[in-house]
Amino acid sequence: MALPAERLKSLIEAALFVAGRPLSVSELKAGVLADYPVTGRYVQLLLAELKKDYGERGVELKEVASGWRFQARQEYAEELSRLWSERAPRYSRAVMETLTLIAYRQPITRAEIEAIRGVAVSSQIVNTLKERGWVRSIGHKEVVGRPELLATTREFLDYFNLQSLEQLPELDPELQSPLSGMLGEGSGGQSVPS
Repeated sequence: MALPAERLKSLIEAALFVAGRPLSVSELKAGVLADYPVTGRYVQLLLAELKKDYGERGVELKEVASGWRFQARQEYAEELSRLWSERAPRYSRAVMETLTLIAYRQPITRAEIEAIRGVAVSSQIVNTLKERGWVRSIGHKEVVGRPELLATTREFLDYFNLQSLEQLPELDPELQSPLSGMLGEGSGGQSVPS
């Protein structure tokens, strides 16, 4: 059964609001749109129209790695943060440096991170990033000791409003040289999280 475009667009809008997580085009087609003969391209068109509809509102339709979601506009973050009495967790410089190295040099081992940072990386730092869902183990490097290879996840991309690693900002020139030095010894370039 076919539905008018406006009704389909409203159905997609409602699904994205109630899902509580990003939804991909294929999830939309297999879920709320399963009874309607729509193509992925048509769903993309409806999403583009919805995004335009929300162009001047306090919320926006955003595409991230896992799919599409509604979110508050960044310009209102400070005021909206007052809605929650608890503060967002503050991460130490060591945690953020480790996350940065994983994001820009993945897959990477803890030893490689330590070589770049010049200090030991505690298990707690890696566990914090894994518990947050930003980092995961993707295997082991084929060297003595078979160290764990770390890479970012789709949750990492979603949290930082990225669709892919190519959208990471340019690195600070101070970080550029230590990372470049690792290219010969490293375990490879960036890979796309799954």
